[in-house]
Amino acid sequence: MIALRADERSDEALRPVVFTRGYLKHSYGSCLVEFGDTKVLCAASIDESVPAWLKGTKKGWVTAEYGMLPASGSQRSRRETGGQRGRTHEIQRLIGRSLRSVVDLASLGEVTLTVDCDVIQADGGTRTAAICGAWLAMQDAFTTWKTAGRLKVNPVFGQVAAVSVGMVDGRILLDLDYREDSRAEIDMNLVMNEQGEFIEVQGTGEKTTFDRARLDSLLDLGTKGLYALLELQRQALASTL
Repeated sequence: MIALRADERSDEALRPVVFTRGYLKHSYGSCLVEFGDTKVLCAASIDESVPAWLKGTKKGWVTAEYGMLPASGSQRSRRETGGQRGRTHEIQRLIGRSLRSVVDLASLGEVTLTVDCDVIQADGGTRTAAICGAWLAMQDAFTTWKTAGRLKVNPVFGQVAAVSVGMVDGRILLDLDYREDSRAEIDMNLVMNEQGEFIEVQGTGEKTTFDRARLDSLLDLGTKGLYALLELQRQALASTL
């Protein structure tokens, strides 16, 4: 019998996932997303302007910003007041790409939606949790604007979710917490839409190489977790704010 993980999950189980929509009073759309002890607050804002390179195109833009609060981890981290670190740039670009993959930018007009993703508590998988919560915040923000008569249609045409998967001590695990992620021999982040199409696959052999069979095992388990997350998003969206 295979031993359970430290939090008593099976290898193929997600951490407890909670989506709390409408968490902030002044945001067009917001969501507190919790993956176990990882908690990320996602808030969507809309501005009636676009980056300079989009002016005159009648197309909109969707982007994201990401950050970790100083006390979000086990030790205080400094605020990025002197410029963002490379990891921060990488993650917020990933979130933005993921969201844009399911938005019809041409139907927006020259409008920019920005989702701020602030990690208030980190225990692994902050970028994947942020993507899941950011999609809900974006969906609610565009719905709010459409209800107010600012948009003819909601430009969001699909779902997007993300999850981590990896190999720890030779075992393929879904949704790694920090303890597992820090020891992983293989670490992957997967982003997928509701049709089972991948938007992003980030995979690294941290301590070992991996063959095609191992890759397929990682993708299969990750896909199983992603379909579960997409269903949890739908359930959250169906609930009344």
